Amino acid sequence: MARPMKCRNVCCLPENNRFGPLDLPANAENHVNMTVDEYETIRLIDLEGFTQEECAKQMNIARSTVQGIYGDARKKLAKSLVNGMVLHIEGGEYRLCNGLGNGCGHGCLKQRRKKCMNTSCK
Repeated sequence: MARPMKCRNVCCLPENNRFGPLDLPANAENHVNMTVDEYETIRLIDLEGFTQEECAKQMNIARSTVQGIYGDARKKLAKSLVNGMVLHIEGGEYRLCNGLGNGCGHGCLKQRRKKCMNTSCK
């Protein structure tokens, strides 16, 4: 029996969740779905400069899990950019932080924006 999926800590939802060619309608054939936790790994590693270990600590998951999520996220970004497809960010196994728990602080958008709230996994 497989181990249940662990919720990933995410600081805030993206302010924009749809990116891509402006003249392209969003339909099933021309879009790529990225989960919120995949977005968070891209944000922490590529934008904030975290190592995979630091990202794993921030998200409260194993480094090997971060490595897999990050690889999937980069493939989706590349597919969207190279093929001119709409990138849509939604869903995934995550919990929004409240800015007060373990792992919050460095890299947490709560420190810059007051939009986070505590929720349970979806």
